[in-house]
Formats: sequence, structure tokens, C-alpha cells
Amino acid sequence: MPVLGRTLCRGLLVAALAASACGQQGTAVRRVGDQLARRGAPSLADLWTPATARAVERGLTFLAKTQSAEGCWTGDVGHKRGNNYMVFRSAETQRTARAGHIGVTALAGMAFLSAGHLPDRGRHGKVVAATLDYLLAHLGDSGLMTDSGTRMYSHAFATLFLAEVCGMKHDRRVRTGLERAVHLIVDCQNEHGGWRYNPFSRDADLSVTVCQLQALRAARNIGLRVPPRTIERAVAYVRASQTRRGRAKGLFYYKIHGRGAYQKNTQFSINAAALTALISAGVYEQELMSPALGFLAEEAVAVQDYSPQHFFYWYGNYYACQALFHGDGLLPGTAFRDYYVRTRTHLVAQQRDDGRWENDVGPGDTFATAVACVVLQVPTQLLPIFQR
Repeated sequence: MPVLGRTLCRGLLVAALAASACGQQGTAVRRVGDQLARRGAPSLADLWTPATARAVERGLTFLAKTQSAEGCWTGDVGHKRGNNYMVFRSAETQRTARAGHIGVTALAGMAFLSAGHLPDRGRHGKVVAATLDYLLAHLGDSGLMTDSGTRMYSHAFATLFLAEVCGMKHDRRVRTGLERAVHLIVDCQNEHGGWRYNPFSRDADLSVTVCQLQALRAARNIGLRVPPRTIERAVAYVRASQTRRGRAKGLFYYKIHGRGAYQKNTQFSINAAALTALISAGVYEQELMSPALGFLAEEAVAVQDYSPQHFFYWYGNYYACQALFHGDGLLPGTAFRDYYVRTRTHLVAQQRDDGRWENDVGPGDTFATAVACVVLQVPTQLLPIFQR
């Protein structure tokens, strides 16, 4: 078997075993220290502090209070353009139409799963159950989950949510919906090996590709069939996106085909996405990944100072925390611990009195709150994607 194949299979097997173990864990966050010790990862237990637990619970309380009667959350639907965010359908319009944002809703659901709350289990079990019902209700005949014009970004986050639920709780309805959502992702992979904003787009970029790969990894972890060729082609696309020479050697371009190709290779969020894409495919190669991991560890400070309420900050840290967590052994010292402590301190300080975090440029405060809760809960390892 080729080296890539062995690396891929080994990574997926380890992740699958981790997902299986997760399903046996309790749902109470209060005993997280004991749970970490039982998992053989006591070195992470000290990162979960009382202040962190309070911040997360306040964030989850805010999310629970703002969930709509339809089981969703709203957020501005749009896309980034330079440093701005172009809105197609506002959160206010969604509220009026009793609609929602698929991606924001899925991320909010992930925040609750990260705390051990499952559909109808745990203090926020009803919130998670309503989230699940909403997402399944918006699964179309094609397999695409969409509402208010959301596209492949949101579909991938929703697929990931379904996979995590399916791995923690047996529900044939969820598995059937997940299979349809996964088939759409596989079918939409283009000739370059990646994905773009819209289904069946001929273009590709790393930020959309990582979302799809992570959803596929989670689905494969729980036993769904994902064609090996789909993963191999996606990994080849990510590899081809790496800068080969110059001052940015080892970092990753946002796109390598079509309009705007070979730009943004020094962007924090793009390099975080590239590394998480590789990790999601089971690839852990020091020579390939170390330059971008080191860049993330250093750049996290600048991003925090530059734009703590911008879309790039939230999106970038959602993937940076995963890349540094899983790639920690590829860097000398305590890169993940240093990153997490600094980010945790910043997030706890930035939380508003009502429990939310702010996102001025992007989908909005619900998006920021969901991401903050997920990032803060990395040390608990209750979510399969945060298990080593």
C-alpha cells in the first residue's frame, strides 16, 4: 500500500476508535477532569478552568435563549469580499420569514455537542433535538441542506453535525439523512479534487474544501462508505496548494485555479483550513505541515490584536485550534497549550454580559458565540473531531 494510503487509513482508524469511545462518555461537563484522566490525557485537564466552564455555560445559555421556535438560529447569509462581508439575505429577513441559517445553526448545535448535550439528553437536550429536526427538515431531494440561500459551506457544517450526532446516538433517521448529505459532497467534488461555494462548481478553494473533508472524515469514522479516491484527490489538491519557494514557502494558497489564483498564502485562516483539511484526511507529515503550523502559532497573536470581531478571526480560530491541537506533536515545545491559554484568556475577557461574543463583519454574534464555545471546549475532547 502507498505511504499516503497507509497514513490515511491509520489516521481514519485512530479517529474512528476515538469516535466510538466518545459515544460511551457521559454527558455532564462537570466531571470533565475525571473524564480526561480516564482517557489517558490528564495533561489537558488543567486547561479546563472554572472560569472557562462558566464562560461556555453562559454562551450556551445565550444560544438556548435565542434559538427560534423552528429550531434554528439566524445569521447574515453572504460571502467574504476582501476584508468585507457581502450580505445576500440578512438575519432580520430570516426572522421575519421564520427561516434560518443552516451553517450558523449547525455550528450552534456543535457547541452543545461539545459540552456533551445530545438530542433529548442533558440540560440542553431539547435545544439539540430541535436543531437536529430543523436540519433534517431542510434536507432536499438532492441531498443538499439549505435555507435562506446558504450553500456548500453551510451544507458541510450541517453534515458534520449529523455525523457527530450519529456517532454519539443511534438514530436511523439521522443516519439516512447523513448518507444523502455525504453522497452530495462526494458527487460535487470537481476535476481539481476540491469544492467551491455552489454544488457542482468547476472551481475550488481551500476554505470550502476543508469543510467538506471534515464532514467526510466524520461520516467515515462512524462507518459510512466514503470512496478512498475522493479523499486521495482532495489531499492531492491541498498538497498542490502549498507554496514551493520564496518567503512564504510551506504556506498554502487560497486557490490555485481560476480567477484570484495564487493569492492569500500568508492568511491565517487559509493556512488553518489547509492543515485541518490534511488532518481530516489522516495526513500527519512533519515536512509538509510544520511550516504552516509554526506560522499559525505565531500569527495567532497578530490576528487577535488585528480583528477580534471579524469573520477571519472566528473562522480562522475555529480551524487553528484543531490544527494546533492535532498537530501539536509536529512542533517543538508547547505550541497548542500556549495558543489555547492565550486564546482562552482573550475569549473570556471579550464575552459580553449576556453571554454572547461579537462578530461585526460576518454572519453575526450567534456565529461568533458558537465558535467561541467550540474553541474553548477543545480540552474536554467530548466532540469526536477533538479527540486524538
